[in-house]
Amino acid sequence: MKYEIKNQPFTVLTLHMNQGESIKCQSGAMAWMSPGIRMETKTGGLGGMFKKAIVGESLALNHYIADSAGELTLAKHSPGDILIFNISDTPIIAQKTSFLASTEGVNMDIFLQRRAAAGFFGGEGFLMQRLSGSGYAWLEIDGSVQERVLGAGEQLIVDSGYVAAMEATCQMDIVTVKGLTNVLLGGEGLFNTVVTGPGKVWLQTMPINALAMSLYAYMPHPSN
Repeated sequence: MKYEIKNQPFTVLTLHMNQGESIKCQSGAMAWMSPGIRMETKTGGLGGMFKKAIVGESLALNHYIADSAGELTLAKHSPGDILIFNISDTPIIAQKTSFLASTEGVNMDIFLQRRAAAGFFGGEGFLMQRLSGSGYAWLEIDGSVQERVLGAGEQLIVDSGYVAAMEATCQMDIVTVKGLTNVLLGGEGLFNTVVTGPGKVWLQTMPINALAMSLYAYMPHPSN
């Protein structure tokens, strides 16, 4: 199976599928496809539906099977990028709702952060996604992406919401921003996220919540 990622920031993923190949993706992701590709919607049972609901994904996944060679194009739901991950190498921890598609051998599970506070205050969410198994996964990134490689014990301090994904060898925690003036007037909030290596970290430049707040300031509001 070959793929193309293009048209950033309104990004699409085009999969060139051979006969017999299949992928699974979020419902509503398909933009266009060849006639020889068919769709089957699967829930994965009650357990699978529960996991998807917890991490904010759709309750059912669409499986696209190529009865003959053809093209399947998936569209991202907001401005940003799409990244491919080889899950066969190392499990990936990703932000909620980032899963776009994967080959059939990839499993999605709930990842409970090491400390509850890291999720409640760190901006990445108390629950994240853990992608494991064997195969490839495509994740949605908000804005553009920056990759960092951390050595053992090396740390990176990140503002809330900017961690898109990290290898499962990394750990995530929080630190409090020091200084009352910094907290009240610095505009960076009360907490920062700290990622500790070893492993790769993928950072996103436009978290969807930050984009929403920026747009909200320009929206008309009903008068009281």
